[in-house]
Amino acid sequence: MDESEWLAQQFEGHRSHLKGVAYRMLGSSAEAEDAVQEAWLRLSRADTSEVRNLGGWLTTVVGRVCLDRLRSRTSRREDPLDGQVPDPVVTPEGEASPEHEAELADSVGLALLVVLDTLPPAERLAFVLHDMFAVPFEEIAPVVGRSPEAARQLASRARRRVQGAAPTSGAADGARRRRVVDAFFAAARDGDFDALVAVLDPDVVLRADLAPGESVLLRGPAAVAGSAMMFATDDRRQTLPVLVNGDPGVVVIIDGEADSVLRFTVRDDRIVAIEGLSDPERLARLDLPGV
Repeated sequence: MDESEWLAQQFEGHRSHLKGVAYRMLGSSAEAEDAVQEAWLRLSRADTSEVRNLGGWLTTVVGRVCLDRLRSRTSRREDPLDGQVPDPVVTPEGEASPEHEAELADSVGLALLVVLDTLPPAERLAFVLHDMFAVPFEEIAPVVGRSPEAARQLASRARRRVQGAAPTSGAADGARRRRVVDAFFAAARDGDFDALVAVLDPDVVLRADLAPGESVLLRGPAAVAGSAMMFATDDRRQTLPVLVNGDPGVVVIIDGEADSVLRFTVRDDRIVAIEGLSDPERLARLDLPGV
């Protein structure tokens, strides 16, 4: 095995970890793949003879790539991901242990990604690398162009904002939360508006991406319940229970094709948030179970 083959083999061993870093930084599976590919190109051109920790080196390279992309978004005065719902991670329900579901919900929950999108790029990188991947501040500092203590302060500010804004669902009570979601769809199929409102929090928010540049934001039980009434008038819509970033969700199927992915945040037996993705191009890139 020559050096280039050995390097490629080593890189593949780190690919999953690197994509995890990039996904949490960028909130997009496609952009995460691009960032990982850029890291490979940089690795293939670099002199790594002095690199003692290849995994750490690659993590900081991916961090730099993602930081550049986030700063580019800011310089173009774009909203993060153009206001998009982050790409979901969809897994079959019941295949993961409760411990794994809890870990998934905590690490890549859509609500967390939405909050991360509100952070300045340097804060986001410091928080993701340190709090999620245990990268020392001494290694984060040169990536963000700050001292280790300043990098620590960036992560601390980000941590306070995340803890104060990201709703948590309590991943240990997955069965209970699933019953609330099932009640939501049962009421929707029956056309029972009052029953729908009963399972919705007074401050419920529905956010969905329908197509590139086209999204919808609904607030309040009446608006969200009204949108759900489509399940009573269109019996072609079938729902497949799944986990979406560790939380209860469904894949909506019409005529055998995936129409949308919905994820529910449930707190105190009420639905407080629904995130939906119906963009056909983005759906086509997802690995959806049962479709």
